[in-house]
Amino acid sequence: MTAAENVCYTLINVPMDSEPPSEISLKNDLEKGDVKSKTEALKKVIVMILNGEKLPGLLMTIIRFVLPLQDHTIKKLLLVFWEIVPKTTPDGRLLHEMILVCDAYRKDLQHPNEFIRGSTLRFLCKLKEAELLEPLMPAIRACLEHRHSYVRRNAVLAIYTIYRNFEHLIPDAPELIHDFLVNEKDASCKRNAFMMLIHADQDRALDYLSTCIDQVQTFGDILQLVIVELIYKVCHANPSERARFIRCIYNLLQSSSPAVKYEAAGTLVTLSSAPTAIKAAAQCYIDLIIKESDNNVKLIVLDRLIELKEHPAHERVLQDLVMDILRVLSTPDLEVRKKTLQLALDLVSSRNVEELVIVLKKEVIKTNNVSEHEDTDKYRQLLVRTLHSCSVRFPDMAANVIPVLMEFLSDNNEAAAADVLEFVREAIQRFDNLRMLIVEKMLEVFHAIKSVKIYRGALWILGEYCSTKEDIQSVMTEVRRSLGEIPIVESEIKKEAGELKPEEEMTVGPVQKLVTEMGTYATQSALSSSRPSKKEDERPPLRGFLLDGDFFVAASLATTLTKIALRYVALVQEKKKQNSFVAEAMLLMATILHLGKSSLPKKPITDDDVDRISLCLKVLSECSPLMNDIFNKECRQSLSHMLSAKLEEEKLSQKKESEKRNVTVQPDDPISFMQLTAKNEMNCKEDQFQLSLLAAMGNTQRKEAADPLASKLNKVTQLTGFSDPVYAEAYVHVNQYDIVLDVLVVNQTSDTLQNCTLELATLGDLKLVEKPSPLTLAPHDFANIKANVKVASTENGIIFGNIVYDVSGAASDRNCVVLSDIHIDIMDYIQPATCTDAEFRQMWAEFEWENKVTVNTNIVDLNDYLQHILKSTNMKCLTPEKALSGYCGFMAANLYARSIFGEDALANVSIEKPIQQGPEAPVTGHIRIRAKSQAAVRS
Repeated sequence: MTAAENVCYTLINVPMDSEPPSEISLKNDLEKGDVKSKTEALKKVIVMILNGEKLPGLLMTIIRFVLPLQDHTIKKLLLVFWEIVPKTTPDGRLLHEMILVCDAYRKDLQHPNEFIRGSTLRFLCKLKEAELLEPLMPAIRACLEHRHSYVRRNAVLAIYTIYRNFEHLIPDAPELIHDFLVNEKDASCKRNAFMMLIHADQDRALDYLSTCIDQVQTFGDILQLVIVELIYKVCHANPSERARFIRCIYNLLQSSSPAVKYEAAGTLVTLSSAPTAIKAAAQCYIDLIIKESDNNVKLIVLDRLIELKEHPAHERVLQDLVMDILRVLSTPDLEVRKKTLQLALDLVSSRNVEELVIVLKKEVIKTNNVSEHEDTDKYRQLLVRTLHSCSVRFPDMAANVIPVLMEFLSDNNEAAAADVLEFVREAIQRFDNLRMLIVEKMLEVFHAIKSVKIYRGALWILGEYCSTKEDIQSVMTEVRRSLGEIPIVESEIKKEAGELKPEEEMTVGPVQKLVTEMGTYATQSALSSSRPSKKEDERPPLRGFLLDGDFFVAASLATTLTKIALRYVALVQEKKKQNSFVAEAMLLMATILHLGKSSLPKKPITDDDVDRISLCLKVLSECSPLMNDIFNKECRQSLSHMLSAKLEEEKLSQKKESEKRNVTVQPDDPISFMQLTAKNEMNCKEDQFQLSLLAAMGNTQRKEAADPLASKLNKVTQLTGFSDPVYAEAYVHVNQYDIVLDVLVVNQTSDTLQNCTLELATLGDLKLVEKPSPLTLAPHDFANIKANVKVASTENGIIFGNIVYDVSGAASDRNCVVLSDIHIDIMDYIQPATCTDAEFRQMWAEFEWENKVTVNTNIVDLNDYLQHILKSTNMKCLTPEKALSGYCGFMAANLYARSIFGEDALANVSIEKPIQQGPEAPVTGHIRIRAKSQAAVRS
């Protein structure tokens, strides 16, 4: 569509391959062809007019030979034709031929077929010529009394549109529609009539509503929705009317339609802040969430509940409904459960925390009984975190929660077990009265722990908080049980060497009949010996970790043994028992060291772990008071400092949140008068219906409301120069993961440009959704072309392309104008969010942040290689020793890599230490390049 064309409500997609027919052939088909030929010819005429062709000679032909036909397909096509055909002369006067068309309209409005009547009435809503509509007004009025509802409801729409555009044609429309509404029985007709009265004469709409306000709950849902909208608008403009309609809104909360209940609840919250109204609306929202099957609906309604909670006066009302809110947990969707748990946690108080904990404990136990689902582990993790938060805020609940949660330390899901371990560590530090209970439960589940990470944490807790002689002995027993037979190396070698023993079972293989070379039969049997071998899964857990090469847990075990041994020495006075316990601890460490140095583990022990275990052996051999204080006091103080800092951070965030909720009015703040201020200005009440409409249209960025022109101009990208034959610029609109390019194309020549096509391509993880269709540009004309682009990943992208066109009447090849690149910034569609440290580490490990670039060189020595880098990057003042360490090494490698890949390609560079393969072998290694984008490195 060009700027000079009239508005058109009907768009038809047309392939551009075929050659358009001539006007003479079309005229011949319209005059002499059969119904099928006339139908095809009329379609071609419509397409040609839509493409900008002027066909004035066919107007009378269509009036004479096509308009009288009664074929329904022809009737439908004619409605499209009369919509798009020019109806006035260049000076704005109505064409004389349109008088004949007007008579045809009148006949169709009196047609016995209700479909033709109704479709004609819908077509009249699109007419903008009062001269055409005026003779039809009696026929339109008569359609209000037609027997079929389809005709009546379209007649109401036609009258409303005509009254809105040309009030003088039907000045009594509100009165006419009010009388129609009183006598009408069909729900759709009543809805259209009531909607017209709302916008045309609100007083009449209120008069009608007053007469039937007690019967509103018996109306259809489409009429109820319109009534809710009217009540909201009336009470929003005139708050004194609230008492008149609030009972009606209460009744609509019991409607059978979910849409009506949702709108009525939102209107009730807006009209009244009384606790009974808030409770009724919240209860309605909860019922909607539970009964609706669509997860998107559940999330939307949950957001409305969260908005209610943000108001300080409403929070106490919602606290009484926490148990009802928890019924939403029956939904299997993880996102719904996550929002529900967060809402319940925000509403928990001393009055309802006990009931909340009981429900959550049941949910945790239920996750063990259900069949494994992909979200079951994540849901269990959410429940654990919620119980953790409840126990921290209400310490009295911790004793009820801990026994249930500690069963999950042996869970296969390491994330859930890690959350439980973090909770237990915090609880045992903060609540002295629970330490005995936690240690007892930890000893019960210790042997069943499957994850090495959880095992290390459990070892630390037992070593730190076992304070009695009996508990220390129990820990040593559990450690011996988890290690199995010692010395480990000797026992493992015996198992390997003792695979064939006399007591092994002898089995005879299956007897086979064979044919010898001479053709005779012979039998052959195989005697095999086997011994039931112990599976790796049957190994004690700690022994399995060590044989797999994970010696970090051995270092943790050495620290734990040292702590409990030093504490045992302080508790027991008998020297013999002291020496016996310390010697046993040292024996365990020594056998682990021996195992690490042997070839049995899959990975050898690291130097760091050897140093740690050796240090613990030395501490136990000396038993000095200084080491005793470091191992048994300083570690616990470190944990205490960490938890205190975490608690302070939580209190600070809660304080900021409460400050956001409490709206304070400063002495010099301006006073807002609703009658004088614009919408959305100075925190005045907003029209929820208008806001929901804007949200549905994707126009939710309120920051642009202050200066929309400036914000749009900032997003305009010039694509061609002003001297190019075709000027183009693009407005880039980013809506989450959808990018819409609104490209303005201007023909700056005096020629008609045909098949003007915008050809686009993308670089990066951007995908062009559809190819823009070609168009025709008149001289000095302009047009807007829209192109949709999908974002596939979090990377910067580039959109490039050109505009190709043909010059009308020229025999030359297609012309091409190359466009400037459009750079899509990652920050346009990334939204800030928060996550825990554990989640961040997990996402960091899963995402491929770094790109390895292999560097080959003939330089043998590492120092010489670094010296070469320093020379090539003009950092000759540094020595290789300095370059290998700290910031200097970073700078050297950074400059070296930037010299290869360019300034924009790199953000961070580090060098891995190369591996020497021999005295004369070249140095091999990698430079790790952390790039801004994969495309930058590839290029």
